[in-house]
Amino acid sequence: MTFAELDWGLFALLLLAAFAAGWIDAVIGGGGLLQLPALLLVPGITPLQALATNKLASVFGTATSSVSYARTVRPDPRMVLPMAGIALGGAFAGASVAAFLPAEVFKPIIVLALIAVALITLLKPALGAVTRLRHRGARHAAVMWATGLAIGFYDGVLGPGTGTFLVISLVGLLGYDFLRASAKAKIVNFATNLGALLFFVPIGAVLWPLGLAMGAANVVGSLLGSRLAIAKGTRFIRTLFLVVVGALIVKLGLDVWGENLR
Repeated sequence: MTFAELDWGLFALLLLAAFAAGWIDAVIGGGGLLQLPALLLVPGITPLQALATNKLASVFGTATSSVSYARTVRPDPRMVLPMAGIALGGAFAGASVAAFLPAEVFKPIIVLALIAVALITLLKPALGAVTRLRHRGARHAAVMWATGLAIGFYDGVLGPGTGTFLVISLVGLLGYDFLRASAKAKIVNFATNLGALLFFVPIGAVLWPLGLAMGAANVVGSLLGSRLAIAKGTRFIRTLFLVVVGALIVKLGLDVWGENLR
């Protein structure tokens, strides 16, 4: 498949999906729920090419929202940068697994985890309203680093919902409010996208013209989404978080159901 062979209607749909994905990712994560399925509509594309091209588009959007949050929310680089570095390594390892292990293996586990996340968020309305750190010092750093490694690996293997998992981990396990968790999650999510690309680029899995075009649309969405999230604050992010988690449960749940019926 070459860029020139794309139907203009499908190309416009891909750009729209990339814009919406950038907006959602900037606020709470989960933009891959739109962007990756849209890429799978491209005639002749393989799942690995779709995953790799999705990472290329997303790396531009997450870089943009990372800068926006860093300027306004100012996450502590001493905590978030080591987490991002470890997550990058995890994503590279996950991408290498994705080349050989079907993503379907992980989907039932992800659905159960998302249901648990939604229930916890609904039943604890005060969760993430304000920052109340659960750990200090070395233990705080260890939990952050372990979270970065695990979610980075997941992002390399599959991807959709990575930002969402990062946010709920930073809120639930570490005690940050939703706005500060989102600021840190964007930086780490940029690192996971970059880590996966470091594996996908050398093996030739990236469709460059399409990925760069979608990356530009992703940047615009990210700029608008991050500005809205910063302006609206924690309550708005929490509400959209529940919407995105619900959509992820439905999408991945239907995938698992369809695979079991085959």
